[in-house]
Amino acid sequence: MCGRIALYDEPGQLARMLDAGVDPEVMGHWRRSWNLAPTDRLLGVAERHDERLLRAYRWGLVPSWSKTPDLKGTFNARAESLATKPMFRSAFRKSRILVPADAFYEWEKLDAKRKQPYAFRRADGEPMVFAGLREWWRDAEGHEQNTATIITTAAGPDMPIHNRQPVVLEPSNWEMWLDPMFTDVESLQPLLVPTVKGTLVHHPVGKAVGNVRNDGPELITAVALDGDTVQNSL
Repeated sequence: MCGRIALYDEPGQLARMLDAGVDPEVMGHWRRSWNLAPTDRLLGVAERHDERLLRAYRWGLVPSWSKTPDLKGTFNARAESLATKPMFRSAFRKSRILVPADAFYEWEKLDAKRKQPYAFRRADGEPMVFAGLREWWRDAEGHEQNTATIITTAAGPDMPIHNRQPVVLEPSNWEMWLDPMFTDVESLQPLLVPTVKGTLVHHPVGKAVGNVRNDGPELITAVALDGDTVQNSL
């Protein structure tokens, strides 16, 4: 799964990388974060009328037909069931987005009570670009939300501590993924695979990242593991 990310690159830089414009609302309200969690605002690029736009999305997809935004477990969508699960199948067909992130966190289960967090990043130092889906939702009072989910797949060789990982799309696949006119989901499915060996690197981080109230660059700082003790290495 992917339930915590870091996003600290400037929106303008991310938009240039993804060949997109920037929603003015993003520039007015965006702030760096090293500890984004579900229901927080992440960034995503969608394409509409041949225009790409980077905008903010509530992390946790809410289908347009839902009567409530308080859905559980929709911050991730399993690649294997996108085409059949009612929650995601419409968005998979026509509302796909690219979700940039500088890092994501995953926890290794050490025993029944202890878990060790790790930060994962691209080995080449570039931001990661996850495959995502979006939905526009309106409540009974007319309040609107743009919502999104990050797609996950089986763990690849760069994910030794968990059985799932987010789908990381390479630039050669961005255009097909964003094209709203491309609705052949069977042809899109082969994109939703684990990263090839050497794409991602990871290092242990301090346990403070486990508390969503904590934020700051210190959360992604590498630490050294010394038996049962985690000690700062920097």
